[in-house]
Amino acid sequence: MSSFNSPFTGNVIQPTDVSYREISIANTTLQLEWPINGSTTNDAAARIMEVTTTGVSELWMPPANQASVGQDALIRNIGGEDFDVMDYAGINTIVTVLVGEAQYIYITDNGTEEGVWGIIAFGIGSSGQDAATLAGYGLLAIGQTLNQSQPVTTFSSSYTALATDRSSTYVWTGGAGTLTLSLASTLADNWFMFVRNSGTGALTVTGTSGNLVNGSTSIALQPADSCIIVCSGSQFYTVGLGRNTQFAFTQLSKAVTSGSYTLTASEASNVIQKYTGTLTGNVTIVVPSTVQVYYIINATSGAYTVTITTGSGGTAVLTTGTQVTLVCDSVNLFNANTILAGSSNISLNNGSVGAPSLNFSSETTTGVYRAASGEFNISILGVLRSTVSASGLAIVGAGAFTGAVSGTTGTFTSGISGGTF
Repeated sequence: MSSFNSPFTGNVIQPTDVSYREISIANTTLQLEWPINGSTTNDAAARIMEVTTTGVSELWMPPANQASVGQDALIRNIGGEDFDVMDYAGINTIVTVLVGEAQYIYITDNGTEEGVWGIIAFGIGSSGQDAATLAGYGLLAIGQTLNQSQPVTTFSSSYTALATDRSSTYVWTGGAGTLTLSLASTLADNWFMFVRNSGTGALTVTGTSGNLVNGSTSIALQPADSCIIVCSGSQFYTVGLGRNTQFAFTQLSKAVTSGSYTLTASEASNVIQKYTGTLTGNVTIVVPSTVQVYYIINATSGAYTVTITTGSGGTAVLTTGTQVTLVCDSVNLFNANTILAGSSNISLNNGSVGAPSLNFSSETTTGVYRAASGEFNISILGVLRSTVSASGLAIVGAGAFTGAVSGTTGTFTSGISGGTF
């Protein structure tokens, strides 16, 4: 490496300093020269150059051996296309200047025309390049600014949320499924994600290794539910848990014959369901795995049954001409009246003489009750009038018979008239 020194002052001789140039290049190359005595062109290299290019264009620097080491230039791309800065005569690429970018170059070895050049990247404009570098999860660099990022992902298979899902929105589109949250200590405090259930079944959100969600091991998001899940570093909470508030009662009338029928989301949205048709075999109706109440009417004919199921868990079986109210917990179906669908068995409380368990709405003291083991008692206006037990019939009060009474023995606690005994 060498420098040019003035014989008069001993100082390093620099080319004449041109401070600034704006350069435009269109589909060609531009060979620059140092602004020294004897330069035959106006294409002088300036200390600061703002360049606009069109098409395939290149900027060629002057000979390195005509300047001292340390000779420099700041080159900024203010156009709409990238371009290359080459050494003398376009032999080697010094640097590619991207759109909006500024590059600072300087000679480190001037032993040849091409020389050796150092490079310092100045970035884009004020802070655009820095914005792209700083954008992490949940952030997006747009131009020269950082912006909130909330990408949307749909999923229909069970999934485990990761640290990279920060600020993401996950939309469930399947039936019953599970969203597992990674360890809270791994996700750390202030991690969050958005979740919506747009599917047909319950989406269970559960923690890992004992991490709780709203104080429970898991929560269930029903169709149309949505929330923000946030992490404290040790457990999870939901914010703005939105519930579906539409409770419109509509009826599905569906003709069936035999075999299995899986309800569509539209069909299953009908709380009242009526099944019709002449059965040629047993019928199975598969409802979605979601929490719901159903009012089922079996209006079919034929010596077969209609079974309501989620595909697993408890089922309900209806014979022809029966109705039932069912509660689904997303797996099992329960009869809301605690009676098996199609059964004729009814269980009553014992009741009392003043409040018989089976009575009349307009006269609640008249009806039947069970006073003791093995007894069937009738109360009239709160007064015991008869008892049926294993030993026979006992009647309290006067009895009047319009027809004959026959038998070997009879016991009455007061008079009896009419007929023959």
